[in-house]
Amino acid sequence: RFIAKPCAINLGIQDSGPHRAQPNAILEKVFTSITKSPDGKRLEGLAKQLDWDVRKIQRWFRHRRNQDKPTTLTKFCESMWRFTFYLSIFFYGIRFLWTAPWFWDTRQCWYNYPFQPLTSRLYYYYILELAFYWSLMFSQFTDIKRKDFLIMFVHHLATIGLITFSYMNNMVRVGTLVLCLHDASDFLLEAAKLANYAKYQRLCDAFFMLFGVVFIVTRLGIYPFWILNTTLFESWELIGPYPSWWLFNGLLVTLQVLHIIWSYLIIRTAYKALVRGKV
Repeated sequence: RFIAKPCAINLGIQDSGPHRAQPNAILEKVFTSITKSPDGKRLEGLAKQLDWDVRKIQRWFRHRRNQDKPTTLTKFCESMWRFTFYLSIFFYGIRFLWTAPWFWDTRQCWYNYPFQPLTSRLYYYYILELAFYWSLMFSQFTDIKRKDFLIMFVHHLATIGLITFSYMNNMVRVGTLVLCLHDASDFLLEAAKLANYAKYQRLCDAFFMLFGVVFIVTRLGIYPFWILNTTLFESWELIGPYPSWWLFNGLLVTLQVLHIIWSYLIIRTAYKALVRGKV
């Protein structure tokens, strides 16, 4: 409200919504109770009932559908908030992990487990991430509805489950690696959205392509061969399996399935962008 909105206005993004439909009780009832896109037969019936032209009724429904869509300003502000958090927490994580021994040798995640100290910096990193994903869990029902709502819902559940479970079981060392790896590409996607809303097409394309490369390298390369390798194999070797080990790794594998789905969508989008010449 106090930072993102003024930035958007300075970039020329207008605080005006789409053209509002003319108030009409009959059409509003059809729109809310029956259908948002009436077929030809229903359109003809409404035209006779209201003594309107069919094209006028079609135009009313189009305006009414657009009326519910969020403005570009609203989307810009939401993306700017997420961009700010993802960028800040990523640099915090990198700065913290750079001096951590398990960042360079993943076997350190399991030495002397579970008797590993929980430092204040590690604690704050975990609590900040957990608080943010809980906020996303609730706000996704009021935020802008996107096509991947169901996938994101599963993602938030798995992430909150992993953060909480790993904290309770003192698996925070490997947990920090998972968190930092996921934050590496998220801020680039939000940056691409911001550039798109501000109509900087080339900057949007560049950020999206960079996001795609970083996402695929981290989620399909580093994550399975570095993170899953240590949670599935190195932990088995050093501390052995136990009941919660199966749940922990089950959640991590669920994340990998989501990574594969998203990577497919990103590659498909990038291919279409190359064919059309823009994202």
